[in-house]
Amino acid sequence: MQATATATTTENKAAAPGFGYRALRHRSFMIGLVLTGTMIFAALLSLLWTPHSPTEIVILERLRPPSLKHWFGTDRFGRDILSMIMAGAQTSIVVGLIAVSLGAVVGAAIGLWAAARRGWTEDVIMRLSDLNMAFPVILIAILLTAGWGPGITNAILALGIFNISLFARQVRAAGIAMWEREFVLAAKAAGKGNLAITVEHILPNIVSVIVVQATISFAVAILAEAALSYLGVGSQPPDPSWGRMLSESQKHIFSSPIIAVWPGLAIVLSVLGLNLIGDGLRDLIDPRLARQR
Repeated sequence: MQATATATTTENKAAAPGFGYRALRHRSFMIGLVLTGTMIFAALLSLLWTPHSPTEIVILERLRPPSLKHWFGTDRFGRDILSMIMAGAQTSIVVGLIAVSLGAVVGAAIGLWAAARRGWTEDVIMRLSDLNMAFPVILIAILLTAGWGPGITNAILALGIFNISLFARQVRAAGIAMWEREFVLAAKAAGKGNLAITVEHILPNIVSVIVVQATISFAVAILAEAALSYLGVGSQPPDPSWGRMLSESQKHIFSSPIIAVWPGLAIVLSVLGLNLIGDGLRDLIDPRLARQR
């Protein structure tokens, strides 16, 4: 009987497809991976090469349509749009990485603390989180700009502050569910403290929640950075930015609409790619959904 049970378990493990196999079969995840990979490749390539200087102004070539010399055309200052799109990807990735990392590290720590302490500590943290989320990220950025002036640093700080509340709430909810599991109760019975249980048992089991939230927040950060730059409180000239490219193109939206298409398309595809990756990771990591695939 024992041998039969062992053989059955071995067959089930062998039959269960691995993460890589399921990821390759997950169509939306792979599409998101391609779109996001293209954005990252463009940003890395722009560090070494661009068709033209993204900041070079050539008035004689302003508002040129797409051609062999300028694949995406030129803007109102004669700058090559393709080069600006490639360099603008750097800004989006840097803002997203720093803002999401800040939110993930600080927010996860606060969420884990609230889940471990419970009681009035949890209530105070969650009410502060609710208060923070009551202020949109654009309003936070405007408040910071009023005090320290516009710039990419304030945009990153505003996004980071907003992300802290998002991660704190997600991690706190996942952490509370883990604190009620049997292996955590066994660890408490063995005499382990809250800190040891959090680090050794809670955090490893909710990493997937943090990863999925980070992917989705990355997409939101790119969209928010574009919105802030569009309003003039984000990235400042001469640093290329997709949002500022949209803002500058609106003056020529009827005479040369193509200059607004490219930055808008870059934003849409990047955000779509990251959202597809986030949804795909949720499907692939969740054991219940994984068994359905």
